[in-house]
Amino acid sequence: MKYTNANKVLPEKLILEIQKYIQGETLYIPKQQSEYREWGSSSGGRQQLDCRNAKIRNSFIEGRSIPQLAEEYYLSLETIKKIVYSHKKH
Repeated sequence: MKYTNANKVLPEKLILEIQKYIQGETLYIPKQQSEYREWGSSSGGRQQLDCRNAKIRNSFIEGRSIPQLAEEYYLSLETIKKIVYSHKKH
């Protein structure tokens, strides 16, 4: 988290108004909801996981067992179960 001195970015009138409610304390101002991105959307990590999970689901549907998939993908049995039994389709 980056800290910015309010005096450098906010108009004096606004600072005076904020000081009526809070003085000398740290105030967190979150991003607007529209600025948030889903995890991995910038790096491509989310897309890679979705692709891997789709392959796991397809292999399961084709008859591969959960223990086989766990060994092949180096994941726990519980993780494989979550993937194959989820209703998320990507």
